[in-house]
Amino acid sequence: MAVVAMWKCDRDDSMFDNKKDADAYDKMLELAESFTQFLEKHAEGISEKDAETIGLLLAHNKEQVITACKGKPEVLLSLGEGEGESNITELSAAS
Repeated sequence: MAVVAMWKCDRDDSMFDNKKDADAYDKMLELAESFTQFLEKHAEGISEKDAETIGLLLAHNKEQVITACKGKPEVLLSLGEGEGESNITELSAAS
């Protein structure tokens, strides 16, 4: 019997077969948590669940958000149309 090394994320029990992917996912979750805290602090009336969903969406699509902040806001309109990009519905179902 072979032994297979796996990395488990303690935040949501996601499993990874390599450390690089596990570390990248953990960093994304840390960024999402910071976005969530920012939204809860500064967006009056937003629910904790909504803040978490938006935080995850922003963190998961950080490259497109960065590009939009650098003067190309149209990239945000294409989110969810390509592979590897998540929309709010998918992220809400995952949490």
